[in-house]
Amino acid sequence: MLSVCLNASILAQELELELASLPEGLRTVEFFSPAVGRMMKFDIVLPPDYANSDERYPVLYLLHGYSQNYTIWGRNLSAGYYARKLNDLILVLPDGGNSWYVNYALSEQGQTNNWEDHIIEDVVGYVDKHYRTEARRQGRALSGLSMGGFGALALGLRHPGQFISIGSSSGALSFARSQAVRLARGAVETSRAVNERNSKRFAQADASIARLVAIPGFSTQQERTPGGRIFLTPEQALAYDPFSIIYEVPRSEIPHIYLDSGTEDGLISEARELAQILMVNDVSFDFMQSRGRHSADYWRRSIGHMMNIQHEVMQRALGNRP
Repeated sequence: MLSVCLNASILAQELELELASLPEGLRTVEFFSPAVGRMMKFDIVLPPDYANSDERYPVLYLLHGYSQNYTIWGRNLSAGYYARKLNDLILVLPDGGNSWYVNYALSEQGQTNNWEDHIIEDVVGYVDKHYRTEARRQGRALSGLSMGGFGALALGLRHPGQFISIGSSSGALSFARSQAVRLARGAVETSRAVNERNSKRFAQADASIARLVAIPGFSTQQERTPGGRIFLTPEQALAYDPFSIIYEVPRSEIPHIYLDSGTEDGLISEARELAQILMVNDVSFDFMQSRGRHSADYWRRSIGHMMNIQHEVMQRALGNRP
């Protein structure tokens, strides 16, 4: 079953953001994404001295959770604050709707739903073309929360040559694996069924964020849930399963991995399971668990830790540390 990670405090705060000014250094970029055939947006936070410098900077991409959007990390989960404090980092906050960041096996309603390509090709390509980035593996990191944690690890392991570090905060890491099990049992679920089941919670989210997102045809939760089927076979699902594909990447090519979760979050078992696999196989990783639930309060505390570690991994890979 596709889950929706809605949090009442997040919804209320996003409503307040409609009237608030943007955090310092943050701007919104609108561009056309061929991978999904529509205009899309992302938030970006540039270093304080970007305009007065000719330096190139490493980039951290943060993926949002299910029912969230590109505004969540930078404007009310403190990522923008930490990016400016780090001083020499570009922070990019893409939008993936309720897509799970995968290329859909079957698109309907005249849509093009290549959401993996949207992130890996279109967003990264646009940022490297229009900003002074360290446009190489050593200068890129990818992380996310909940659905975005799954997306970051799945995409990072599928494209290990793109990112030096990948991370998950409260990640729904077993999503693809559970979908493979359902498909093997003959269970089928379309995006229409997802929308119908979540209609009440979607209405709650729409009341607060549709005007804030303001992407024509991609602002309400039903619009942001891709039409079609995400996977058609167990094999297609397992091709995105971090627990499976990590064994397919040569150990020397596996990016640094960061994992964290709140101790009162049901998803912590998935982070612990992956940490055990990494430990047994001598794969480099950082793991943190601390008090908290699947909530904005926890993510505001975890984000600084995650960003500092991934920033340091990039700086060392770039040769900027002794």
